[in-house]
Amino acid sequence: MRVLIAGAGVAGLSAARGLALAGHDVEVYEAAPELRTEGGSISIWPATAGILREFKVDLDGAGRRLEAMVSLSPRGRRLGAIDLTAVERAFDGLPALHIARRELVERLADGVPVRYGHEITEVDPDRAELVFADGRTVRGDLLVGADGRRSVVRRALGGREARLNGWATWQAFTDLPSDIAGGGRTVLVSDGRSLGSIAPAGHGRALWWFDLRAKPGSRFWDSPGILDRLRERFGRWPDPFPAVLEHAETAGFYPHHLHRVPSTWGRGPTTLLGDAVHTMPPAMAMGAAQAVEDAWALSRTPGDPRAYERARARTVRRVARMVATEMPSRQGPITGLVPDARSTKSYVKWLRSATDYF
Repeated sequence: MRVLIAGAGVAGLSAARGLALAGHDVEVYEAAPELRTEGGSISIWPATAGILREFKVDLDGAGRRLEAMVSLSPRGRRLGAIDLTAVERAFDGLPALHIARRELVERLADGVPVRYGHEITEVDPDRAELVFADGRTVRGDLLVGADGRRSVVRRALGGREARLNGWATWQAFTDLPSDIAGGGRTVLVSDGRSLGSIAPAGHGRALWWFDLRAKPGSRFWDSPGILDRLRERFGRWPDPFPAVLEHAETAGFYPHHLHRVPSTWGRGPTTLLGDAVHTMPPAMAMGAAQAVEDAWALSRTPGDPRAYERARARTVRRVARMVATEMPSRQGPITGLVPDARSTKSYVKWLRSATDYF
């Protein structure tokens, strides 16, 4: 089967690896002139780690293996923790990793022939056909739209655009020495209205981020002076937040978007995966995981894209509903009411519900 994939991000590269390993002739087309490595970090949960292993992605030395997620109050009191080593044991030794997006896409792209600089101007979903800006046309037996939230393929299918949900993330990497950057624990602080977190990303770096309500035109929207506003809002939270904010020179802005997940989303020989069909907020670190799951599921039944869509829709809709609550930002001190062992058990249950791999 000749498979055309639009987009060389996490979703597209994962699909390319899975479908090529299944014996198909895969062609990946990317509008950017080179591999897109921008962005923050990605959480790889056990199911994702298992799929990437099947796809022969070398994760040796990648990112940082996570051992715990520790919740603190805004004054620094320990509220509770999720033991990710116990989670690892529950999933047959598959780890939870935190990795820079750059590092993940570089490893996914290794050995995958991508045709860069191919901007798609027209799509014929019924013929699995792409037309590029230079006028060239290609046609396949299966067309996969993995071209992100602004997907050209989704528009050709008449799919809905993602909407803002009223929240946003500010984030950046830091290489300040700390027990977090060199360790295996993620620290989370919530006051019931916002979330601050910092997690090791490997190679002596950590990613810090803040999730909070932000609508266009508000003081925490993308505007000059935002670092001063973040310092004012979060500068008295427990270490290491004051230090990373004091030394920060810039921060990436990511407004949260959300798709309504339909029961099926393709037509004829054309389908979608990843953010092209189910963009979701980063609140529970599930976006990349679901994209990789899409790639794995599609690689198993590429000749029946509707069956792939129906099977994935059930799980993705469940995950999207949970993520849309922005629960980590809203939980506040209630975290301290749940024993660590119960929190860990609940997290295992959540991860099982969020995957079709196990």
